[in-house]
Amino acid sequence: MRIPRPAGVSSVAVMELLVLADTHLRAGLDLPPAVLDALGRADAVLHAGDVTSAQALGELETAAPTYAVLGNNDLGLVGVLPDELSVELEGVRIALVHNSGDRRGRAPRLHRRFPLAGLVVFGHSHVPVDEAGIGTQLLFNPGSPTQRRAQPVRTFGWVSLADGRVVTRRVVPIE
Repeated sequence: MRIPRPAGVSSVAVMELLVLADTHLRAGLDLPPAVLDALGRADAVLHAGDVTSAQALGELETAAPTYAVLGNNDLGLVGVLPDELSVELEGVRIALVHNSGDRRGRAPRLHRRFPLAGLVVFGHSHVPVDEAGIGTQLLFNPGSPTQRRAQPVRTFGWVSLADGRVVTRRVVPIE
């Protein structure tokens, strides 16, 4: 599966992000081929928790710069990963947290918690979310590429950044 660059944006100026959460990997990068393919094209990885394996985290970090937070199942990564993280990539402030809390009130709660973030990435529910938050803030949960739970398919996320803005964001179904 090819994930195209956004139309009208120079390929030099675009930063491509593979967005993951809830991978629940036991050892190594036992990810679906579509995710491994995307990893090979990503400029960086955002992981919103529950990677569950230090080995898998290390392999992600070897493949691309990886920004990850601690999930509730990351018992072996306590003290290694932070509970939340804010980074600036291509001029966009991005916040990562595993559990965003209840769906009701999510947008105002995340805006209070990360008022400067243009994009807040979270996981935990395995339910993909791609929606506007408060003001210009965007909320994004890539779902899970390994455990679909009640969702129709497994998913991951792809975000393109350029010129200080989120150009595209997609929840990508795994066929």
